[in-house]
Amino acid sequence: MNPVFASAQADRSDPSLPSPHPILSKSVRSWFAVAMLGQLAFVGFIALFYGLRTARGEFQAWDDKPLIEGYTAGDLLGNLVFITHVLTAAVITLGGLHQLLPALRNRWPISHRIVGRVFVATAYFMAFSGLWLSWIRGTMLSTVSAFATTGNALLILWFVTAAWFFAMRGSIAVHRQWALRAFVVVNGVWFFRIGIMAWILINQGPVGMDKTLSGPADIAISFGSYLLPLALLELYFLGQRSLRRHTRGLASAGLLAGTAITAIGVFGAVAFMWAPHL
Repeated sequence: MNPVFASAQADRSDPSLPSPHPILSKSVRSWFAVAMLGQLAFVGFIALFYGLRTARGEFQAWDDKPLIEGYTAGDLLGNLVFITHVLTAAVITLGGLHQLLPALRNRWPISHRIVGRVFVATAYFMAFSGLWLSWIRGTMLSTVSAFATTGNALLILWFVTAAWFFAMRGSIAVHRQWALRAFVVVNGVWFFRIGIMAWILINQGPVGMDKTLSGPADIAISFGSYLLPLALLELYFLGQRSLRRHTRGLASAGLLAGTAITAIGVFGAVAFMWAPHL
């Protein structure tokens, strides 16, 4: 995506590059480090749980992890779309991490362009397949959760398209802002899972939740799983642009709070949501 090192260094929208505000830069680096570990754990779970079962032909075992029914006897198309959607989540998660690491982007710019194209194509598939699974196949727990998925999918299509458009125009700084927005919404499923576990651990129980994800906390987390990280990202952009100390301090505080919640959620997801099923 036309990565020019000088432009990259001047681009203040990239959380993996030095910021003129040291505290803000350290805050976002802290969040990214925690998030990267959590996302790698998520990829590992997908590979070990769904990947191995699929490779062994144990398709009914997709449902060993309760909540959403993945395998349906006789539904060849639905099963194929479901498992492709799930396994693709691992691909796009790794692709997003790759794009945000400056060492890879600057040393191997060709890989950045190739992975970027794969990321865009995969994001489109994830968005459309998620909509199909929710509204056509009916792979959902409640109508509210389906609407949350729809909102997430529409934002993915919007942000990924904008990131691609500005990359093709050579507007690198603007491209990276949209790419970061795309990174956030593409990881909505991951944010949702760590959000659930953070809420449960902080409240010492599933307060405001039910098995159909239609409780008040479920609804808030379903939509907040991508809207709140987006709001935090915009606060980070604001902190970068601002010359006011209190604005930068607010952005840094928000990122540090986000880092703490993310760490709690990652621990909960690994310990109670993923590891027990491996």
